[in-house]
Amino acid sequence: MSKNNKNQFKPDYAVPPGETLLETIEAIGMSQAELAERTGRPKKTINEIIKGKVAITSETALQLERVLGISASFWNNLERNYQETVARLNEQNKLQKQVDWLKKIPVAILVKKGWIKKYTDKVQQLREVLNFFGVASPERWEERWLGTRVAYRKSPAFQSDPYTTASWLRIGELIAQKIDCDAYDPSKFKNALFKIRELTVQPPDVFQSEIIRLCAKTGVAITFVPELPRIRASGATWWMSPHKAVIQLNLRYKRDDQFWFSIFHEAGHILLHGKKDVFIEDDCKNSKEDEANRFASEILIPKTQLRKFIEFSDFNKTAIKSFASEIGIAPGIVVGRLQYLGKLQYNSHCNDLKRRFEWKNVAT
Repeated sequence: MSKNNKNQFKPDYAVPPGETLLETIEAIGMSQAELAERTGRPKKTINEIIKGKVAITSETALQLERVLGISASFWNNLERNYQETVARLNEQNKLQKQVDWLKKIPVAILVKKGWIKKYTDKVQQLREVLNFFGVASPERWEERWLGTRVAYRKSPAFQSDPYTTASWLRIGELIAQKIDCDAYDPSKFKNALFKIRELTVQPPDVFQSEIIRLCAKTGVAITFVPELPRIRASGATWWMSPHKAVIQLNLRYKRDDQFWFSIFHEAGHILLHGKKDVFIEDDCKNSKEDEANRFASEILIPKTQLRKFIEFSDFNKTAIKSFASEIGIAPGIVVGRLQYLGKLQYNSHCNDLKRRFEWKNVAT
């Protein structure tokens, strides 16, 4: 989130260092010609410095220190502050013409959730949004999030509202940056998934932090970011670096069967697909999504065990709970799988075996 710069004074005008230089030599009765002679600078150069047409270089600052007895750092600081102010005022004029771009960004939502501050000045609000996304300008934002090289721009979920979806992804990115991870190790990550599978019987206040801890030790950052309005993404997977992967979950699904399947689906993308791939889950069907689905299905309920259960069970609550206990997962996951396979109706009496999660330790 943005730092509070409320008390920082930023003038809306720029005073060239030459004005201070002129006041200084006039105060001691020195002419521009004499200053030029004493410093060894051409008269024209001294005059242009005073008029703000030429910058005070580090060499000139040292010469002014010798002649005027005022430290070189003073003149260097004057010049640096002047150049910074000029650049900021030029940026102000440019951003003033771009404030309408803010209408595309879910500013009110980001303010409400505490990720950015609210400003009445539109240019300042634009700066705040650019700071949040970590880009220098709206043009850089468009290139960063919508450019032709962006892997996920063709995702239906991203296309439905790219600006809100990008905001959601950026929140996940900021959270992931703060998660200290070991270098990615695929074998360690796969082993961690079996430990995570054992957590499916636990409540969120137990498994949530443990999932983050287990995955971080394998080079995968897990972020829990509730969905924003108007986005269709149920999860996302990408690589922050060759040594650090990110799984972002939006908690769109409140039931345990959907939540756990989503985690293992995203894990499948990491283990099965390339580090340049970015996945935004949106119910889109393709070969890689099918592979991730099969991976999640097999880890949660191995098909050999599921086949045997289906063959000999009448799918009552007692049988489902017994089977879930036998294979070490939450019974709601079994119910969800049976419903997906058409063995149980979605309005079945077994729905009460699914747990509804209440999330606490998530990004707001």
